[in-house]
Amino acid sequence: MAPPIQQIAIIGFGEVGGIFGNDFAKLGIEVSVFDILLASRKHRKQVLAKARACGVKAAHDLRECLRDAELVISAVTPSSALDVTRSARSILRSRQILLDINSVSPKVKRKAASHIEKGGAHFVEAAVMAGVPGPRLKVPMLLGGVHARQTAERLQSIGMKATAFSDQVGVASAVKMCRSIMIKGLEALAVECLFAARRYGIDDAVLESLRASYPGMGWEDRLPDYLISRVAEHGRRRAAEMRQAAQTLAEVGVRPTMALATSFRQDQLVQEMIRQNKTFDSKQPFSWRSVADVLERAPRRRS
Repeated sequence: MAPPIQQIAIIGFGEVGGIFGNDFAKLGIEVSVFDILLASRKHRKQVLAKARACGVKAAHDLRECLRDAELVISAVTPSSALDVTRSARSILRSRQILLDINSVSPKVKRKAASHIEKGGAHFVEAAVMAGVPGPRLKVPMLLGGVHARQTAERLQSIGMKATAFSDQVGVASAVKMCRSIMIKGLEALAVECLFAARRYGIDDAVLESLRASYPGMGWEDRLPDYLISRVAEHGRRRAAEMRQAAQTLAEVGVRPTMALATSFRQDQLVQEMIRQNKTFDSKQPFSWRSVADVLERAPRRRS
């Protein structure tokens, strides 16, 4: 049995990186983090304060961050996933593990794996199968790659819910991307359906019809607020993920009609909120009707 993980590096210190870093540190694991915002005069103090609050060390550069880590977690934006592996390739040593949890297509995962493995380190993909803020370290993950099984066992030993899914890179990500078409698509449909219903003054009637057609889902309760809040809070990130989902479909010859439409709708709501200075506040109860009403009062764009 492999020894317990004692040192972890996290590349990308956003929402997920912050949650993982905080929880790893509480377990007594030494954690170093690196984020490109550390190079920003505007954001550096904020990132350093967050690192102190989480009990982790903010590294000066990527090399310092990765140097002593047994496990490296890449938690960046989809557009940065390959850049991270290119930069890490010359730094990582044999037997260090890079766990790529980014929401990208199977093709991108395989390219990332080739970068890391050429340098002699181990690459393991992770498909994160639920939102991280609720379950935190217990979020379900499907792992892929030659070293998936051993890595899953080591992650399980520190309380993570990791499952070895395939010995091939890309399979777990395909599951994640295909699932996202349904999950993010439902969110986008909720925005389009309910915002239109609100403007017609029939939102209660539409929700009652949805409840009757799909009982038990929560259409009469918190489900509409939950679905639309995910777009309001993370629409940009989810839109980027859906573009990766579209690429996933294209790789196997399926036209990504709904994936691209979902990406557009997710992005569009965030853009409309920004134009109306409507910000998402995670500390306040979310009301989809409130957001819909603010946007309805906005001047209509000419087609």
